[in-house]
Amino acid sequence: MSIRNPYRQYMYSYPHKTAYRHLTGISLKDYVSCLAGSGHSLYLHLPFCRTKCGYCNLFSVTGQHEEQIRRYLEAVRRQSLQYQELLTPYKTEFAELVIGGGTPLLLTEEQLVWMFRLLEIYFTCTVDRELVIETAPNETRPAKLEILKQAGTTRVSMGIQSFSDGELKTLRRRHSAGRAREALDLLKKFDFPCVNVDFIYGIPGQTVVSLLDSLKEAVTFAPDEIFLYPLYVKHGAGLQKEVRDGLVLHPEEALLQYREAAAYLRSEGFRQDSMRRFVRSTQVRAYSECGFGTSLALGCGGRSYLGNLHFCTPYAITRADCLAQLQAFEQREDFTEITHGILLTDEELKRRYVIRHLLIRPGLLLSRYEESFGSSAMEDFPILEEWEAQGYVCREGSFLTLTEAGMELSDWLGPQLMSRAVIGKMEEWERMYQ
Repeated sequence: MSIRNPYRQYMYSYPHKTAYRHLTGISLKDYVSCLAGSGHSLYLHLPFCRTKCGYCNLFSVTGQHEEQIRRYLEAVRRQSLQYQELLTPYKTEFAELVIGGGTPLLLTEEQLVWMFRLLEIYFTCTVDRELVIETAPNETRPAKLEILKQAGTTRVSMGIQSFSDGELKTLRRRHSAGRAREALDLLKKFDFPCVNVDFIYGIPGQTVVSLLDSLKEAVTFAPDEIFLYPLYVKHGAGLQKEVRDGLVLHPEEALLQYREAAAYLRSEGFRQDSMRRFVRSTQVRAYSECGFGTSLALGCGGRSYLGNLHFCTPYAITRADCLAQLQAFEQREDFTEITHGILLTDEELKRRYVIRHLLIRPGLLLSRYEESFGSSAMEDFPILEEWEAQGYVCREGSFLTLTEAGMELSDWLGPQLMSRAVIGKMEEWERMYQ
């Protein structure tokens, strides 16, 4: 089958935030029991960047100085206090703490220390908790990495995107290839348990050779994980105007680049866990159920998952919209009132479960799906039978898993599992903000 554009939608979660709408009469108090005991995730969003990358459509702002960041952290502290009061009776323990953005290391050293102290005061984590944080080459400095080390960081993720200065310029990245080399070398010297680096393919002007050159250089630093992302230019991204004015993306070339890059990383001993994730590991891949995961978000722009309730602040991309949301967050008095999100039906919960598992190896455990929902995934989603016949998925023991042909088409297959209702809401959002 010939597919003109395999890059339809990055399915990192489901439903997408653009399907969320205004909610009334819902309080965190009614759902906090979902966070009883241990095994949950806590996410802190720090929406501050020095500059905005050309492809970025995440909730982040530039030009915020130390005092403005301080006000935001103070609002997070007030939010944390209110959450602590709700969580304490349920003896909540978080197994994972993720700090994203934005660029978390844009905070000053004093602010970073204060942030970690805040999380320690208001939340309880398991002894073996994971602590994940993002950084960027220009913000990766020894003093800040020492703070991360002292905090017990287990995984640091850095967006390099390319070791070609020309490609970085096209992406509107503000670091140089030389600075990325220095930052990655510094990260490795601190000996964090896991260092992950991100790269982008499908950049205008990029070739298979230039992409492989970047990856070959990355491999010399011995990162623990490498993520490969296709270039998307979505609504609100800085490059959107350039695309409208004639900057051309070539999905066919991007797919060829991906195939060569994936084959190279596998030949270098990286295990491929998804279309994007390559892990340097000789360990047996473990099955991790993620369809029912519970996560509580702090800050403005982060997303919480509590049973059938998903919520966050309204999705914003442009500077004006993000600043308006930040101001509203800092002035908010009651953080337990949930005013924006989505309540998932049983059908949507099934779709989320299949999407979350099928796109990540080892895949969808069919028996577990049946135990959870009382029905067969193959009967609930007849398209899975079609994909099996087409060679996109196959049976591996009890799992339905993506084949190599299906893996490279994850961003084309995944969206076909979305409901018409969610697609309609996403399209409605696009029309409202075009």
